[in-house]
Amino acid sequence: MIRTASLLAALTLALPASAQLRPLDPAEWRAFAEGPQVLVEVGGGAFRGQRASLAGTEGALVEAGNFRAVWRTGRVVLEASGTVRRFFEDQERFAPADPAVTEAGPGRQDSGDYRVSTLVRLTPENARALAILRFGTRIPTTDNRVGLDRDATDFFALVGGRVARGGASLAAETGVTINTTRRPDFEQDDLLLYILRAEYDRLAIVPSLTITGQQVGSGHREIRGNESLGEARLGVRIGRRRWVRVEGVAGLTRFSPEAGVLVSAGIAR
Repeated sequence: MIRTASLLAALTLALPASAQLRPLDPAEWRAFAEGPQVLVEVGGGAFRGQRASLAGTEGALVEAGNFRAVWRTGRVVLEASGTVRRFFEDQERFAPADPAVTEAGPGRQDSGDYRVSTLVRLTPENARALAILRFGTRIPTTDNRVGLDRDATDFFALVGGRVARGGASLAAETGVTINTTRRPDFEQDDLLLYILRAEYDRLAIVPSLTITGQQVGSGHREIRGNESLGEARLGVRIGRRRWVRVEGVAGLTRFSPEAGVLVSAGIAR
């Protein structure tokens, strides 16, 4: 099993990935808990005030078929996640479209990004704190002509830690995403990734607060398609082995949605 996990991790490093309208989701820390080895979650989201950088428009975004499937084997967790379809309604233009964008709008739809990642537990199972290494890619499935995303490759790697006491937990992750760009004179852009998550798991309704984003370095201006992103998500989860999750989303940067909601349901086995 470990050899299989190592092989899949190596393949993950070799796969390409796409850019994203929204930042990386937090790690699924429950995958390291005793008991369930497989977790599956599906849902969708709706957002207003979302900017599509390459299309040069701002409008309403609907994500249909958000999914996450997680499998744990020993100290390694393998994850596949993404968005099956995105629907975007242009409402306001803030910049000319990228030359490769041929879709005139106002309605746009495209495949979302798909991610393959590996999480490795760095601490012993009996340790009071959990530390992980997380790395993966976004697979290029988008269409440059639509303008919702760029058909390019990204790689991300993070280290993270989680401490839980009396039902309350606090987790943090930080790392880097290495993104390709559409500019021939600036082919690669490295952005800082950050994720914070707090949760209280002693109630029938489990509240959580997540802050996630990516930040462009100070050495240059934002490159189109690789802007700084940031979201605050206030959510509740009902259930443990079978659950429903609802999160309200507030954008923290110009290229994140003004507001939105994520709804999902999942099962652990």
